[in-house]
Amino acid sequence: MVQKVEKIWMDGKLIPWEEANVHILTHTIHYGVGVFEGIRCYLCHDGKSAIFRLRDHIDRLFDSAHIGDIRMPFTKKEMVEACKETVRVNKLKEGYIRPIVLIGEGVMGVYPGDNPTRVAITTWPWGAYLGEEALEKGIRVKVSSYTRHHVNVMMTKAKICGNYANSVLAKREVMKMGYDEALLLDTEGYVSEATGENIFMVRKGTLKTPPLTSILSGITRDTVIQIAKSKKIPLIEERFTRDELYTAQEAFFTGTAAELTPIREVDDRKIGEGKPGPITKELQAAFFEIVRGKNPEFKEWLDYL
Repeated sequence: MVQKVEKIWMDGKLIPWEEANVHILTHTIHYGVGVFEGIRCYLCHDGKSAIFRLRDHIDRLFDSAHIGDIRMPFTKKEMVEACKETVRVNKLKEGYIRPIVLIGEGVMGVYPGDNPTRVAITTWPWGAYLGEEALEKGIRVKVSSYTRHHVNVMMTKAKICGNYANSVLAKREVMKMGYDEALLLDTEGYVSEATGENIFMVRKGTLKTPPLTSILSGITRDTVIQIAKSKKIPLIEERFTRDELYTAQEAFFTGTAAELTPIREVDDRKIGEGKPGPITKELQAAFFEIVRGKNPEFKEWLDYL
């Protein structure tokens, strides 16, 4: 249940939570062509609050809109400031930020014509996406029967609302079986990503993650890659199969919501020792130091309120 806050930013104005509505004939509701972002604000070690990689998220939001052929009625600078203001007005020290861009009501049918673009920003308190225990002990994962979108079936580089119908179905499928998260393969059978996360594994001391071919370019994924490089941890971006994943010594998911969540089991096969490994724990600790302002090397990633 999303915890209610006081104000939501909508089409350039801060309005009460209860008034942030769209018409039932909003085009995106029917056909799925809208775009969104997930962003986190953290309470830092010095008592200040900072939004993590805000400008990178807004850049991706605009890229997604461009890919989806949606006209943005606000500038990137306006969206950056609106995200900050929405957090401030709701007096949140930390929380999740959800900008969303919708094609509004007007023409119905698949072609939206010149329907207006609607933009909203919501923020709310949100802890660990897969649970606090998951961050410490890791999660159980199942390869889904659903395949990750092919690059010429959907626009896989964009966070398009309709893309996530695939994720919802995959997540429901594996949770009914008692697992915590679903892993999707691409159309050639290689490991792609989870329902809302990128994946990394460790084999023989080398960190491996799927390349930017059919996956969404995750901002947390990029963060971990840059941390690994700074720590001289060997890393390759290369496709791998599920059976190679089974024999990994470590594995973990990354994402704004999931942060850095260890994987202890895939398809009932224990990963490594069945608990977070040393590289996973090192990267996870470094990640949380950065987002909480404890590492000056990456201070440019923080937008203080």
